[in-house]
Amino acid sequence: MNARTDAIRQIAQSHPNHQPPATEIDAIFGCDVFSLDILQKRLPKPVFRMLKATIARGERLDPDIADTVACAMKDWAISKGATHYTHWFQPMTGLTAEKHDAFLTPTGEGRVINEFSGKMLICGEPDASSFPSGGLRSTFEARGYTAWDPTVPAFIIGRTLHVPTLFYSYSGEALDRKIPLMRSISALSRQALRILRLFGNHTATFVRPSVGPEQEYFLVDRRLAALRPDLLLAGRTLMGTPPAKGQEMEDHYFGSIPARVMAFMQDVEDALFRLGIPAKTRHNEVAPGQFEIAPIYEDANIATDHNMLIMNLLHEIAPRHDFICLLHEKPFAGVNGSGKHNNWSISDSEGNNLLDPGKTPLDNAQFLVFLAAVLRAVHKHSAALRLGTVGAGNDHRLGANEAPPAIISVYLGDMLTDVIDTIMNGVTHKPGRTSMEIGVSSLPPLPVDLSDRNRTSPFAFTGNKFEFRAVGSSQSIAPVNIALNTAMACALDDIATELEATVGSGTSLNAALQELLPRLFREHQAVVFNGNGYSEEWPVEAARRGLPNLATTVDALERYNTPEVMDVFLRQNVLSEREMLARQEILLDTYAKTIAIEASLMLDMSRTQILPVALQEQAAAADLVLKTRAVSTEAAMEEERFTCLRGHTVGLNGTLSALEQQLAALRAAADAHTAARIARDGVVPAMQACREHCDALERMLNAAVWPLPSYAEMLWLH
Repeated sequence: MNARTDAIRQIAQSHPNHQPPATEIDAIFGCDVFSLDILQKRLPKPVFRMLKATIARGERLDPDIADTVACAMKDWAISKGATHYTHWFQPMTGLTAEKHDAFLTPTGEGRVINEFSGKMLICGEPDASSFPSGGLRSTFEARGYTAWDPTVPAFIIGRTLHVPTLFYSYSGEALDRKIPLMRSISALSRQALRILRLFGNHTATFVRPSVGPEQEYFLVDRRLAALRPDLLLAGRTLMGTPPAKGQEMEDHYFGSIPARVMAFMQDVEDALFRLGIPAKTRHNEVAPGQFEIAPIYEDANIATDHNMLIMNLLHEIAPRHDFICLLHEKPFAGVNGSGKHNNWSISDSEGNNLLDPGKTPLDNAQFLVFLAAVLRAVHKHSAALRLGTVGAGNDHRLGANEAPPAIISVYLGDMLTDVIDTIMNGVTHKPGRTSMEIGVSSLPPLPVDLSDRNRTSPFAFTGNKFEFRAVGSSQSIAPVNIALNTAMACALDDIATELEATVGSGTSLNAALQELLPRLFREHQAVVFNGNGYSEEWPVEAARRGLPNLATTVDALERYNTPEVMDVFLRQNVLSEREMLARQEILLDTYAKTIAIEASLMLDMSRTQILPVALQEQAAAADLVLKTRAVSTEAAMEEERFTCLRGHTVGLNGTLSALEQQLAALRAAADAHTAARIARDGVVPAMQACREHCDALERMLNAAVWPLPSYAEMLWLH
């Protein structure tokens, strides 16, 4: 019995974990979060008022009250059993980082006291030399600083107080994704308020994006995953044939959740509820072994932190149920990949959703301005938006009949498209609609559901928000929201500047809108596509419309330093030129290293696991040919099997040599740009050639001798 069959036997003999006891959500929700309610109870009233105002404005903490806040935070954390604190941040690795320090401070008398000062709360200095900087720092320049972000509450995991922080260099440049995210939120707010002021709203103090990211993932029994080095080290299978039954019957989607998976989900939700994360939805996804969790909408900054925590907890809790959690965009070839639908909208400080069509003519006119801004943002800045979805894993998923294509377009649905056509041409396409005068007359109340869903659209309007479906499941949602917020800020800036000038010259707002909106909708009509994004005709049509098709990560990243992309972020002061070039370097380097790791794994697995078994079976097949010939004049079947086995074994050996050469060229590349191109154009095709032979051998060989768990075993054993 080999390790694979032994693992399967253990799974078959094991029983699902007992269901955890029922939890009263309201009793535990946010119990491990240093919330405003707790702050109000533990701080003097003047200090609480100052801190609350700081949080509302999104500013740094006033040093004069820092010690008082830090002392209250420490006392609360210790009362919850905490012994350590950490500045929790999000470097450019795409993951989170933390360094734990104990509260204790020696007194000099052989004793210690618990200490956590305002300085410790506000600023930390982790060694930053090993984090990617893209050339912003030399390796010997180790200083990196963390600064508390008071807009996100501190929380406890285990026995450690986690303080959400920003991460920046000695020269003040952003080394993380949180700083640009917060800058983009400020830019969006600044420009959106200009529009609101034109419409007579002088009471709103800010506009903020809200986000609800849907998180897809796979679960695989860890006893099987332990036998797959590719799953453990690359997060995806580099070889493997699809099972006889995959997702064809469409019976897994929204099906009954397996008991063992349900126990895992409930443990995850309990942990999330304790951290104040509003996990709302859980269900089976399309592929066997695939699932989804989705929270309620939150401010984009908090939603970004919470999504990182969701990913961390999925990974951490899965082994308690003998699973590993796979967040890779394409862990298994031939079945549905995993994405992260970024549901995005914008609201003002008074709670008004600015992408809600509204019920009054004036509100509808305001909505149409923001809708025009969205179309302008996506049309003019699609290359910048595409940069929010890059990654070697996502290249396997985009456009693969489970995710939208890399061509960025907007789906509005028939009704909104008809409204736009009416504004542009003054002619309605549906019976019963009348022409409208924007802002003053007959635009009818629009229903909440203005459109059906379009799974093939990267950016679809879904009632009062847009769903950006192209984000990969393993990715932070910060980059895509940085791009969305900044592109929208640029579009609103353009519109506000024109309207302010026109209205300032004595023209009424209504007259200005009557001239501006039809022109904007005509100018950006090309980005609206309500059809099938998977069709063969769409790339041709998109090219005719002038929409870029940045099919791979490298294609997209090579646009990073072009004026059309850089000007978006420079104009709104979201990223400096140095910060942008650093990010391009980091992402190209990450792509090349990811492909290099996968290639090394394929070489190792093929030579140490696949080829030895193939050679043994080839020898057995040759022996069978000789034995058959000894007793029969007819051995065609046996000879055919031997010939096929030998062909794929020799073919695998040859393609592995070619892969090794490509990998050597990648490693010898002089810079990240060259390495990424070699990875895309040389290593990836060479890996695919190796895989074809590996998969052919798996289909031929006895399952009892095949060294790797099969797709059927990994996808269906839950």
